[in-house]
Amino acid sequence: MEQKKLRENRRGVRKKAFLAAWPYTIPIMTGFLFLGFTYGVYMRASGFSVWYPMIMSVTIFAGSMEFVAVNMLLGAFHPLQAFLMTLMINARHLFYGISMLDRYNGKGIKKWYLVFGMCDESFSVNYTASIPEDVDREWFQFFVTFLNHCYWFAGATLGGVFGPMIHFDLKGLDFVMTAMFVVIFMDQWRKESSHVSSVLGLGLSFLCLLIFGSENFIIPSMAVILGVLTLLRGTLEKEEV
Repeated sequence: MEQKKLRENRRGVRKKAFLAAWPYTIPIMTGFLFLGFTYGVYMRASGFSVWYPMIMSVTIFAGSMEFVAVNMLLGAFHPLQAFLMTLMINARHLFYGISMLDRYNGKGIKKWYLVFGMCDESFSVNYTASIPEDVDREWFQFFVTFLNHCYWFAGATLGGVFGPMIHFDLKGLDFVMTAMFVVIFMDQWRKESSHVSSVLGLGLSFLCLLIFGSENFIIPSMAVILGVLTLLRGTLEKEEV
């Protein structure tokens, strides 16, 4: 009887965390379904079978890299080039990881999946979301990551299945994710008591854009932002208090 009660309590904890996490992922679902669908169509148009977008969306789960991987699979195999390309494209996740060290610490076996599934969108939600006190934080973060993974897999699978039937131009669908990040930034701006860090982020990013160009500014801007905010951490924390 006690074990049955314990199982029911655990199910209740997971259900509450799922219901709290799901609304945060709805905007991401819209973007991931479109982008994943585009990716599946692109894979089929490049000559791959339906299994490729399905398997790659589960095992890689790195949208930009998955698009790049299509050309890599079509060309000669260069392991070092593939490694360096992957590192360059996803290097921003190093900065995400530093920010989430404390939040993901002590999560047990769930930590490994949270690390694997920490895409831009999952990081944004898990870092900024105001999780209710009666909701288990670990399961909330897990379901945010898991739901986003499912959305990407579903979009890629649908694109792979129905791709050959599509005959209209899908160019421009990637702007959905840009719009989503603008909304996330505006929501964070509204919640902030001080906008110094946000203004610094915008200003430093714009400066790096001018110096390094649109193709290469992301990593330098993240490094500069991390350095400046680290130096100003004490001052910023005092302002928030």
